[in-house]
Amino acid sequence: MTEMPKPQLQTFVHARASTALGLSVTVKAQGRGIIVLAGPSSCGKGAIADTLQQTLHIPKENHLSMGDALRGVIARSNTDPEFKAGMGELYGIWGDRSVFNATVTDDSTARKALGYAEELRARFGDNPSQADWLEYCVTSGLLVPDAWSERIIEGSIAEASSRDNGIVLLDGYPRTEVAARHVLGLSERLDVPIIKVIHLSVSKREMHRRALGRQRQDDTPETLERRYTFYVEHVQPAVELLKAEVGSHIVSLIDAHQPAFRVDGTLDLEQSVRNVASQVLMSLGVSRHVLGHLEQW
Repeated sequence: MTEMPKPQLQTFVHARASTALGLSVTVKAQGRGIIVLAGPSSCGKGAIADTLQQTLHIPKENHLSMGDALRGVIARSNTDPEFKAGMGELYGIWGDRSVFNATVTDDSTARKALGYAEELRARFGDNPSQADWLEYCVTSGLLVPDAWSERIIEGSIAEASSRDNGIVLLDGYPRTEVAARHVLGLSERLDVPIIKVIHLSVSKREMHRRALGRQRQDDTPETLERRYTFYVEHVQPAVELLKAEVGSHIVSLIDAHQPAFRVDGTLDLEQSVRNVASQVLMSLGVSRHVLGHLEQW
C-alpha cells in the first residue's frame, strides 16, 4: 500500500462580538477524505454521523450509511419494478435469478442461502431470487455478499468525494476484512485519504437494550445476538486490518455509552450523544477549548 496523502481537517475559528457570550466559534472540515464510523449494531453510529455532519458542515449527502443504502435498495426494488429489473446491471443483484443456482450465483453465496432454504421459501416462495436473499440478509442480520456491498458503496463514495466539500462520513462500512481491503483500494484509486477510523464501543447488554427500545421489526433478541457475534467475528478484525494498514494513530476507540441524566433522573439523550460526539471531535483534532465555545454545541 502506497503512502496516502496527509489527511485534512481544518478548524476555522470565527470570533464575533457578543456581550452575552463572548466568542462565537464554528468548526469546518475541508478537503477530501473519508471518516469511517465502525461499531456494533445500535452503538449510535447514525446519531454521531448526524452530529459530525452538522458540526463540521459536511454535506448531508456525504453521510453514507451502508445500512440505509441496503434498506433503500430493498425498499425501492419492492416498489419499483423497473429499478428491480435493472439491479443486475447496477449491482450484480438479479431479481429474476435463483439464489440457489450456482451457475448464476457465486458458489459460496448459493451454498450459504441453501442453509436457509426452508425459511427463504416460506417467506419468498419456492424459488427465491438474489434480490430476495439480499432482503433476507439485511432483515436477519446476516452478511450481505461483499461483491454486492462493494458495488453499492463504491459509486456513492466516488460521487461524494468529488464535491467541493469532499469529506465522506462512511457509516457502517466496512464490516469485513474483505470490505476493509476494498475501502483501502478505493482510497488509493480515488486519491481520497482515510482521515480517521472511529471505532464506537458498547457492551452486548447495552446494544440489546438500545435496539429493543427502538422497536424496529428486524430487532429481535435472536437477530441481535447474531449481529453482536458478527461484530466480534468480522467487524473488529476489519478495524484491526485498517489499523495495520493506515496506522494506529488513525484509529480511535471511543466509548459510545456516556449517558447524561437530568435532575429528575431521566436520560438526557441529546447530551448523551454530545458526550460521545465531543470525544469523537477531539480525536479528529478539535480542541476542548474550541468545543467549549461552539455556537451550536
